[in-house]
Amino acid sequence: MAQVKKVALYAVVVFVLYTIVTSPARAADLVQVGFEGISSAAQGVGEFMTELIN
Repeated sequence: MAQVKKVALYAVVVFVLYTIVTSPARAADLVQVGFEGISSAAQGVGEFMTELIN
């Protein structure tokens, strides 16, 4: 099972590096979308906690 995880991790790393090298603009767009999603989720949690306190 550990070998499968290691191979999968290597595959993901190779894919990410390949994407960055072949299309850096697209890779940057994907990272931006990811960070926007994380930011939106954090904002939603903050609003929920604020409403919970009030």
